[in-house]
This record gives sequence, structure tokens and C-alpha cells, in this order.
Amino acid sequence: MTISNNTTTLKVPHFKIHEASGRYMARRSLTDLQIIKAAKAILANKLNRVDVFEDACVAKDYLITHFSNREHEVFSCLFLDNQHRLIAFEELFRGTIDGANVYPREVVKRALQLNAAAVIFAHNHPSGFTEPSQADKSITSRLQHALGVVDIGVLDHIIVGGGSAYSFSKHGLI
Repeated sequence: MTISNNTTTLKVPHFKIHEASGRYMARRSLTDLQIIKAAKAILANKLNRVDVFEDACVAKDYLITHFSNREHEVFSCLFLDNQHRLIAFEELFRGTIDGANVYPREVVKRALQLNAAAVIFAHNHPSGFTEPSQADKSITSRLQHALGVVDIGVLDHIIVGGGSAYSFSKHGLI
């Protein structure tokens, strides 16, 4: 999935928006998956309009919703400009139920292609346990070093699981 900040109008499937109040109304009865899809679209739109690092709650809310119902691990990156506004959110690597291979060279290459000044990493733990593993700490350190060589800052690494999120930055690991 890729989200880019090039959108100007928000279209939420199966919903209409009341322009004056900004409230959404379902056009008909919806399934859980349709509601989750709509929530992802709304949160992605909010994510595109804020300083992602300064408004960490918006990023966390988006990531928790984005990774919900995933049965496999996915490693993603929020690419940010020098004002910490979102350039793009991309799923870079997909793994199995307990891991994903992450290649620093590919992360650096993509960050340079997007002219990112900073990044926030995010991945899910399908187990619901958000504490970082030694492998999570190791790859974060390797990515931080690789991106540092080309002057791209790493602001955070967020692990999502079981409806909550763990922030490396908040716990002093970045």
C-alpha cells in the first residue's frame, strides 16, 4: 500500500460527508471490513495534513488501524520531508507470522528516490506483543547507520500489535 500526500479531496467508500459538520454518514449497512477500510482512508487523509512526528497520535492511530487484521509481518516506512510532513507511506517488506526480511540498501534507495529528509519505520507483530525483539533493535540500528551516511534522519520505529503501539523513540531506543 502506498499513500501519498498528492490527494486533494477525500473519498471514503460507502460514506457521504456532511460538509458543514465534517461528519460521515454510511449510505447503507456495512460490514466490519468496509468500516475498517473507511477508517483507514480517513486516518490516511489526516496523516497527510500534519507534521507526522509532532502529532504522533495521528501516526499511531493510522498505523494501528492500518496493521489491524494482518496475519503476517509487514515492514513499512513513512518518508518525511524536512518539515516532517508526509511524502509517502509505503509497505516495503512482507514476511511471515513471526518475521520479515528488511534490506537497508532498499530502504536507503527508496528514501533517496523520494528525497526524504527523515523516516519513521513501522511494522506489526501479528502475535499482538509489541515489545521489540533483539532482531527489531538490530535492524533499526543498521537502518539508522545506513540512512545516516546519506543524512536522512530516523525519527522513530513503531511496532504495532494487539491494538497498541510501541515507540522506540518514546522508550529512548532512538
